[in-house]
Amino acid sequence: MTQATPGVLAEVRRERERQDAKWGEQNLDPAVWLMILGEEVGEANNAALEHLMGNARDLSHYRTELLQVAAVAVSAVESLDRQQARLAASTNQ
Repeated sequence: MTQATPGVLAEVRRERERQDAKWGEQNLDPAVWLMILGEEVGEANNAALEHLMGNARDLSHYRTELLQVAAVAVSAVESLDRQQARLAASTNQ
């Protein structure tokens, strides 16, 4: 970790908050999460390519997309943890 890590993680948290405000709590199948994550990675790829081809002056859009990739990955882990906790609770009843 670097000195920048706490700031970056705070940005990921803000993106997670934005996602929750927009979509609500999401408890999706792992395959669906991977499709969503793949779509976000594709957008990051596209932003990097646009910069490489000279169509984007800077990498700010690429950075934004990477934050979204990280936030979706966090959301997928949160969803998995909720689902596992529910399964464990129902098994212990």
